[in-house]
Amino acid sequence: MRSITVGRNDAGQRLDKFLSKAVKGLPMSLMYKYIRTKKIKVNRARTQQSYMLCQGDEIQLFIREEFFASPESDQAALFRIQPKINILYEDENILLLNKRPGVLVHEDSDAGENTLIMHVKAYLAQKGDYDPESEQSFAPALCNRIDRNTGGIVIAAKNAEALRIMNEKIRQDEVRKFYLCAVHGCPKAREATLHGWLRKDSERNLVEISDQRRTGFKEIITKYRVLRERNGKSLLEVELVTGRTHQIRAHMAHIGHPLVGDGKYGINRQDREKGFKYQALYAFRLQFAFREDGGALEYLNGKQFELDLGEIWFRKDFYPEENTSSHA
Repeated sequence: MRSITVGRNDAGQRLDKFLSKAVKGLPMSLMYKYIRTKKIKVNRARTQQSYMLCQGDEIQLFIREEFFASPESDQAALFRIQPKINILYEDENILLLNKRPGVLVHEDSDAGENTLIMHVKAYLAQKGDYDPESEQSFAPALCNRIDRNTGGIVIAAKNAEALRIMNEKIRQDEVRKFYLCAVHGCPKAREATLHGWLRKDSERNLVEISDQRRTGFKEIITKYRVLRERNGKSLLEVELVTGRTHQIRAHMAHIGHPLVGDGKYGINRQDREKGFKYQALYAFRLQFAFREDGGALEYLNGKQFELDLGEIWFRKDFYPEENTSSHA
């Protein structure tokens, strides 16, 4: 028999969800059977798979030892990696990071350990803010995603409560996201709010935009204003009112102004010849605008965080008179 004590970062989740992460070698079908047959109990009493765990709960598991064996963890890697992250802001709950274009946010078969989340975990583990051995189910996590070839601000949660609150605030559109982008041509309206509908094709990793509501499409709202024009291109500030996959890239292409360097929704052969390795898109500003209480993150309400505009690699093409830094 093994006993697991529920910690602060484990509380507030269903028993079955917790066990799927804490006892990785236990098949889900057997887990549900063992809960029904009282081989898995909470506080020495019969329980349900949907039981919401509380801090201090004791889970008793009368199951074979082999189920506790799990594949080799990445704990060793966390202390082998030399973290390379650009921190805009940090406190006891969150990190705001400037993700560079070309960096993958989450693991895949090609990136291996060289992802933003692995470097975040390594940074926090090495400074003592994250102890993977003492955590049953929680690991630091990213609250928002940015495409591999897009740069900008990414939010990382350092504990489960911060992750839960921030994810909810993002879902409720209480975190405003602003981008800079460079597009071909100049929109007729210097400032506008674009309405449309978007459908994602997961197999091709493409989205389709429609001006009318259609079955399978989700509403999108994109605000933009033109900041400057130069050499047949325009620099735009864009606010994502809704946050859908490829929304800015597809929406701007839909109105005839694809992003410079975007090979998916534009034709970028000439852009690449001129040195545009990535699509010219950067998430440069966040505003926390909570309509309801933010709990442990309420102190962020009303705050704004913005990158140094000189760090945005394509902006210099529109302001040659400024001595801006070049893209690394």
